[in-house]
Amino acid sequence: MKTKYALRVRIKKEIVCEFLPPVKRSRRVVILCGGMPSHPGKRDLLFFLSKKGYWVFDLRYRGSWESGGSFLKKSPHEDVLDVVRQLPSGLRDLWSGRMYKIKKPEVFVVGISFGGPAAILASKSPKIKKSVVFSPVVDWDIRAKKNSVDWMGKFIKSAFGRVYRFKDKDWKKLKNGKFYSPVFEIKNLDAKKIFIIHAKDDRVVYSRPVEKFARELGCKFLLLKKGGHLSSSDIMKPEFWRKVSVFLK
Repeated sequence: MKTKYALRVRIKKEIVCEFLPPVKRSRRVVILCGGMPSHPGKRDLLFFLSKKGYWVFDLRYRGSWESGGSFLKKSPHEDVLDVVRQLPSGLRDLWSGRMYKIKKPEVFVVGISFGGPAAILASKSPKIKKSVVFSPVVDWDIRAKKNSVDWMGKFIKSAFGRVYRFKDKDWKKLKNGKFYSPVFEIKNLDAKKIFIIHAKDDRVVYSRPVEKFARELGCKFLLLKKGGHLSSSDIMKPEFWRKVSVFLK
């Protein structure tokens, strides 16, 4: 099923996703959880995954970009699960009005940086088959102790304005060690469903907490010597896609 442009859907009256159907009939679905702050457009990746046989959804978290609601009022992984729940009921493309339904979807989640916790925590649901995460934040408590959570909140309000709409009390939940925290939920995670890819020279999300988390969880883990802070576009590189595609199978 080919289309020349990304389609668009609104779910639960708040969550906006750009999406593409697969080029050939399939019930395999990838939900993309991007970084923050960042620009949400991932058109090249949407078309790449569509050609690989996946329905692909680029999620805008509640309270960010085109989505409604308040950012971080709910854990962003709940946004992922709301999208998943909607898939069998149907999705109406806002451009054309056409309905798309996915019967018995097989759902995978790909998370990058801030979106890593969304992909990891969503994997607790039996409706999620597997999650792949690049350069994920796994422990907000460490960042809180270094004051980077407070700094980032101020920076986002100043630099991004209404793109991310949150209340201070919700932003501060990132500092309590429990909210949106893979480390806090480690005992409730299924290691077989998670694949983490990180680089030792990442200076945005340092590798040591991620290495510790991956060892304790026992999940599939690829640690690169170099690569910096990985992005969603890295999945399209042959050396990454070979490993990711095998894991998703």
